[in-house]
Amino acid sequence: MHERTRAHLAIAGTTLIFGVHYSVAKSLMPDIFSPAQLIFLRLLGGVVVFWLFQRLFVPEKVDRRDLLKFALCGLLGFSLNQALFYFGLNLTTPVDASIIHVMNPILVLIFAHLIIREQITWPKVTGITLGATGALILILYGGTMDFGGKHALGNIFVLLNMVFYALYLVLIKPLVGKYHTTTILKWVSFFGFIFIFPFLIKPAMQIQVTAISITGWAGLAYIIALNTFVAYLLINYALKQLSPGVVSYYNYIQPVIASILTLSAGQGAITFPKVFAAFLIFSGVYIVNRQKKGAPISENM
Repeated sequence: MHERTRAHLAIAGTTLIFGVHYSVAKSLMPDIFSPAQLIFLRLLGGVVVFWLFQRLFVPEKVDRRDLLKFALCGLLGFSLNQALFYFGLNLTTPVDASIIHVMNPILVLIFAHLIIREQITWPKVTGITLGATGALILILYGGTMDFGGKHALGNIFVLLNMVFYALYLVLIKPLVGKYHTTTILKWVSFFGFIFIFPFLIKPAMQIQVTAISITGWAGLAYIIALNTFVAYLLINYALKQLSPGVVSYYNYIQPVIASILTLSAGQGAITFPKVFAAFLIFSGVYIVNRQKKGAPISENM
C-alpha cells in the first residue's frame, strides 16, 4: 500500500475517533468529572502513555534547540486546545461545537500560507467551499446554533480551541519530518501538561475515585487511549505525507459520523438533505486530495 494512502487511512481513522469523542466527552461532564478534572486526567494520561511508549520502542534523542518548538506546540496543541475544548463543550452543545469545527480547514489554510508559505490553490478553495457547505447543511438541518447565555461563552471557547489547533497543525509540520512521531508527542504532551498543571491541580485533588462509575472509567479510557494516544499518533503520521491543510479537511467528515451515530440510535432518519450534504463533503475531500500543483490564487495573500 502506498504511503500516502496509509496517511489518508490514518487521518480517516482519527476523524472517526474525534467524531465519537463529542458524545463521549459530553456524557462525562459535569456529572462525573468537571471540565478541569477531565482535562487534567487526559493530559496526565497522555504524558504517561507517550513517555512509556517512546522509551520502550523509540529511544530517540532530540536537539535541545528544538525544545522551544516542542514547548510552543505543547502549549497550543495540548494545553490551550484541549482546555478550551472541554470548557467550551461543557457550556455549549456538540451541535454548536461541530459547526464551529467546520472552520478548522479554513484557519489551517490561512496559517499554513502565512507561516510555512503553503500555496493557496483553486482546488483547495473549491474543496473547502464544498466541504463547508455540506457540513453546515448536515448540522443545521438537525438544529440551530445557540448564541445566548452560557452557550455563547462556550462557543467562543470552542472557536479559540480551533484557532490554537490550526496553529498546532501548521507548526508541528516541520518537526514531523525530523523526528519519530512518538518522540514528538512525548515532548509535546509533556510541555502541555507542565503548562496546565498549576491551574488544574486543585480541582484534580477533588476527584472522588470511588464514586466514578464503570461508564465513567470506560469514557475516560476512550479519551486517553483512543482520542489522545492513538489519534495524535495517527495525525502526526499523516502529517509526514500530507499537508496540514489536507489533514484538516477531514474535519468535514465529523458531522457525517455524528449523523450516523444518531441514526444508529434510532434518533433520526435518512433524508435527501443529509444525503446531499454527505455528497458535498466527500466531493470536497476528493477534490482536495486529487489536486497536485494547482495554480496559486495569490503569492502574496
